Parts: sequence; C-alpha cells; structure tokens
Amino acid sequence: MKMEIKEDVEGGKQRGVREALLGENNKQLVHQTKHHHHHPWMVYFTTFIAVCGSYEFGACAGYSSPAQDAIRKDLSLSLAEYSLFGSILTFGAMIGAITSGPIADFVGRKGAMRVSSAFCVAGWLVIYFSKGPVPLDIGRLATGYGMGVFSFVVPVFVAEIAPKELRGALTTLNQFMIVTAVSVSFIIGTILSWRALAIIGLIPTAVLLLGLFFIPESPRWLAKRGRAKDCVAALQILRGKDADISHEAAEIQDYITSLELLAKPKMLDLFQRRYLRSLTIGIGLMVCQQFGGINGVCFYTSSIFELAGFPSATGTIIYAILQIIITGVGATLIDKAGRKPLLLVSGSGLVAGCIFTAVAFYLKVHNVGLGAVPTLAVTGILVYIGSFSIGMGAVPWVVMSEIFPVNIKGQAGSIATLVNWFGAWLCSYTFNFLMSWSSYGTFILYAAINALAILFIVVAVPETKGKSLEQLQAAINA
Repeated sequence: MKMEIKEDVEGGKQRGVREALLGENNKQLVHQTKHHHHHPWMVYFTTFIAVCGSYEFGACAGYSSPAQDAIRKDLSLSLAEYSLFGSILTFGAMIGAITSGPIADFVGRKGAMRVSSAFCVAGWLVIYFSKGPVPLDIGRLATGYGMGVFSFVVPVFVAEIAPKELRGALTTLNQFMIVTAVSVSFIIGTILSWRALAIIGLIPTAVLLLGLFFIPESPRWLAKRGRAKDCVAALQILRGKDADISHEAAEIQDYITSLELLAKPKMLDLFQRRYLRSLTIGIGLMVCQQFGGINGVCFYTSSIFELAGFPSATGTIIYAILQIIITGVGATLIDKAGRKPLLLVSGSGLVAGCIFTAVAFYLKVHNVGLGAVPTLAVTGILVYIGSFSIGMGAVPWVVMSEIFPVNIKGQAGSIATLVNWFGAWLCSYTFNFLMSWSSYGTFILYAAINALAILFIVVAVPETKGKSLEQLQAAINA
C-alpha cells in the first residue's frame, strides 16, 4: 500500500513538472502537431507491412470454402475427412494463440511475425504438394498456427506503434484486411485451382517478410526489454525525424519503470485484483464477439441463403462486399465516435438481424407467410453481417491490444486470443447441431447472447479513444 501512495505522490510531482514543461512546449507542440499530421507516412507504411499478416490470416481462413469441391474430387476425400481439413485450422490457431504472447515477448513483435510467416509458408507449400488427406491436414495445421500468432501480434504491434489519434483506425485495418482477404479468396477461388490458390497464399507473407527489413520494432517492446536508446530511435523513425518525441518517450519509459517495481507476473497473478478488470474486458469482448454466432453464420451463409430460397452465389457476393465496405466505414469512425458507441450500435444490430432471421425460419417451419421468408432471411443475414462489421468484428481486437499493461500483455493477450479461437471453433462446431434441433431456436439463442453482450459492454467496457496506452492502462488497472 505504501508503495502505491508513494508512486501516486511521485506521479503527482512528475505530472506537475511535466505540465509546467508542457506549457512552455505548447507553442512548439502545436507547430509540431501540424507537422505530425502531414508526415506520419512511416506509421502508415509500418502498419501496411504488419497488416499483410492480417491479410494472410484472411487468406488462410477463406481457403477451405472455395476449394472444398475441387479438393474432395481430386483427392477423393469423404465429407468427414474434408470437415477435419476445414476445422483443423482452428486447432492450429488455438496452439498459435497460446504461444503467440510468449513468442512476441521473447523475440519481439517483428520476430513473432517472422515465426508466423515461416509456418504459413511451410503450410501452403505442404498443401500445394499434397497427394492425400494427411499432408493436407498437416499443411492446414501449420497455416492455422501462423494465423493464430498473427491474430495476436498484428493488432498489438499496430497499437504499440500508432500515435493515439490514429490508433483505432490503424488497428481496425487488421480486421479490414482479414475480411478483404477472405472475400478475395472466395472470388478468385471460383476461377483458380485449389493448388494455385495455395500458392497465392504465399504472396502476403513474401511482402511481410521483405517489409520487416524496413520497419522499426515496437518502441514499447524495446522499452520493456530495457533498450531505451533503441526505443527512442524507433519512435523517432515512426514519428518523423523532425518530430519532438521527448514527451511520448518519457511517458513510455515512466510507465515501464512503474511496472518494473512489480514482480514479473506468473500466469495465476493475472487474476489478481490489479489486472482482473483489464482481463475481464479483454476476454469478455472475445466471448461477446464469438458466442453471438458469427462463425456459424459466416461458414454457412450459402446454405442459409439456400434454405431461405435465395440464390446462394448472389448472396455470398453481396455478403463479401458489404463486409468490406462497412468494416472500412468502422475504421473511419472508431477514433471519432469511439470504441463503445460502435460496439453498442453493433450489438443492437446483431440482435435485430438474429430476430429477422429467426422469424423467417419460424414462418418457414410453420408454413405461414412463405412469400416473406426469403426477404426476411436475407435481410436478417445482411443486417447481422453489416452490424458485426461496424463494431463487433474489429473493436474487440482493438481494445484487446490497448488495455493490457505491457508486463502482462503477452500472457493476457494469449488467453484472450485463445478464448476467441475456442469460441470460433465451438460456434462453428455446434451450428449444424443447433440448426437441426431448431432453425429459429438457434437464432433466438444468438439474439439472447447478443443482448447479454450489450449489457456487458454498457457495464464493463470503458472508452479508450484519444488516450495514450499508458494513460488508459493506468486508469483501468488502478
């Protein structure tokens, strides 16, 4: 307790000193901020290279659907064998998620992206040369592993390099690239052979591996490793050579110093009161994202459209384009409107979409008002996808990469990412069973879960826009 009081007093002193200094520096700062907004091109370039990892994630996720018929025919796989091929990806991703935090803490964010790329490259090559189900599954497991590591390290790296006024938008690019890649895979998968599609999966990793030579490591990771000089150098590269980074560098350094007074947390220490709030938010949002039914809807869109009597090819294309556009809109809004409003609008739309779809299936089952069924079902699915894309798709990853203090980020982020992948697996695994139990019951269940998610967001999730990572972590974990 004494320690905390002492920290507070010192914090107060430092803050006083810094505010005084800031007064003098304000004129310069105003000038620099103008300068800042014209030239953070290095931040954009670095983000672009990192989100090639997100594109790769999407390419892995979007592979099995368009390739399904061709692979089954060429290698004469049973449905059960192909289902294993489809779902083993998620198991790879779970293993990737568990190990991603420790890897990113040990070899750095860039090192983790290299490891991830290596697994993806190996996996795609094995798939390309496959002659039977076993190498196919091994390759798929490897790409899944790489995808699991990317899903953690990309948003974390982007959030750690971005200036606070761009952080939401740049971190949302992670989700934007994922949905774009999935959609591109769907479209080119109709034209290309499954082996060609596997080779195309190598392109984003090639861009990433090349780009990593030209971008700096995360300044916050460097500071955490005690490499203060490198941290300042990396920040200077990211903010432009004329930018004054002394304030940002000092803030990062101070926060690291205050964390070093604490013992290095072991896995169980994450559940102490000090960290419990950020853990609850990070894991809670992942539960909200996955248990609201997105993967069931996503993997089975075409069959839902067919069930409703709507041409599935048209439906899938509308779905893909809608997802890309609305995720892009979300990226432009997240730093202005904030994280929480987007989540709430998103959650409300998800409930509405589920209800529309449930009503459609209800009418279909009871043979009433059948004329309205296709319109209702398609409206429901599109409202659902649109709502998911505006907030629930990207924002949990943004918040996950913001709220954990750097000393627990690896472990806590790994747990959150694992929960996400477990939810993704559980949802896609149970979807067919649920639908055979009751088609409308399934969507009523999803509506209820999304309604609970809204409640969780209102009660537990703080707004994180416009604050530096250090400010918001100190506030949440106080």
